[in-house]
Amino acid sequence: MKPLVNIFWFRRDLRLEDNAGLYHALNEGKPLVPLFIFDRNILDELVAGSGGEDKKDRRVEFIHGALEELQNELVKLGSTIDARYGFPAAIYKQLVQEYAIEKVFANHDYEPYAVKRDREINSLLKENGIVFHTYKDQVIFEKNEVIKDDGKPYTVFTPYSRKWKAVLNDFYLRSYPTRKYFAHFYQQPAKQIPSLSSMRFEPAGETFPPRRWKEDIIRNYTTQRDLPAIPGTSRLSVHLRFGTISIRRLAKEAGALNETFLNELIWRDFYQMIVWHFPRVVQHSFKPEYDKIKWRNNEKEFEAWCKGQTGYPIVDAGMRELNTTGYMHNRVRMIVASFLAKHLLVDWRWGEAYFAKKLLDYDLAANNGGWQWAAGSGCDAAPYFRIFNPWLQTKKFDPELKYIRKWVPELEELTYPSPIVDHESARKRCLEVYSQALKK
Repeated sequence: MKPLVNIFWFRRDLRLEDNAGLYHALNEGKPLVPLFIFDRNILDELVAGSGGEDKKDRRVEFIHGALEELQNELVKLGSTIDARYGFPAAIYKQLVQEYAIEKVFANHDYEPYAVKRDREINSLLKENGIVFHTYKDQVIFEKNEVIKDDGKPYTVFTPYSRKWKAVLNDFYLRSYPTRKYFAHFYQQPAKQIPSLSSMRFEPAGETFPPRRWKEDIIRNYTTQRDLPAIPGTSRLSVHLRFGTISIRRLAKEAGALNETFLNELIWRDFYQMIVWHFPRVVQHSFKPEYDKIKWRNNEKEFEAWCKGQTGYPIVDAGMRELNTTGYMHNRVRMIVASFLAKHLLVDWRWGEAYFAKKLLDYDLAANNGGWQWAAGSGCDAAPYFRIFNPWLQTKKFDPELKYIRKWVPELEELTYPSPIVDHESARKRCLEVYSQALKK
């Protein structure tokens, strides 16, 4: 006889504490099977994107490590994570054969692929008499929770952030007390987590940022966050991306210490809201007229940008940091993105895709929003003629060249390339091309 259970499906929420969907699942009182799916729809794209050569994907390794931590906690409770590798629909068909499932619980995911996947899984479960419940967990406010007085979604950050703060109260920040219901996890022997090699990956040997935040960094965030040579940022983005830390706890505790830091968390909500209401931004400019821009798309210049060989030290330092570590300082992300889109007139989608391949903390909504902000095509009140000057950015944010020299040690040697484009000429060209496109 098949055991009667409920299932909690871990996705972007790899923690047991203060997990909204997990709380509601445990609170049902039925034996709960913790599930994770290494989704081949996603992983096969990663393998294909590297041509099958680069098997060291930092994100897959991070997820695998987070699952091992979950497994250690669950085994102590007499339970286990049921981690499987495959296509979600096929795996749920297997689960229906193995268990008598009454309900499946999960947390919301707002990306277009995830919405489509969840719709298909919901239909499959419904055919089998199983109810699918999902909850808000990875953001403070979602969908229509922060909207304009006329009922329409915000498309500019500043008024959105004002409304966000006006709506916020303790209700939205309170934690979910999952621990007192841990006895409801389904009791069974530990199951083996699929190895990286069985999924065509291998360890990169990375040391990931700790999930604990430092109070002094948060308190000094306003004055130090733009200086790439010092540890002035929280480095929590990867933990927020995969849910190994609670956004509610972070907003309540760290956000109370520094409003600038809280604003960065609001940006996360804002971009998730934009993707939810305007899913076309994944492929197209938020402002449709920007799709008329005639990009140069010079492949040699794009390759030089990817490799950190543009002759602009702050740009090259950022790209080398990204290629080496899977991370890039946020101020430098803006500089390198602006350089690609406006100095080189390479389609922002090329840069977005490169970041998507390399960033440890890759998040579709934030990545897309950041790139469209840099290109001028997104949710930004500033005009298109904002073009970062890499030399002035260097002078302002890395005046002693400490960050640059770390990643571009050959800076003053003959081997370092000359700038592939003159700043003033590139700026003039960009303004002309943008102006022509927008006039149409």
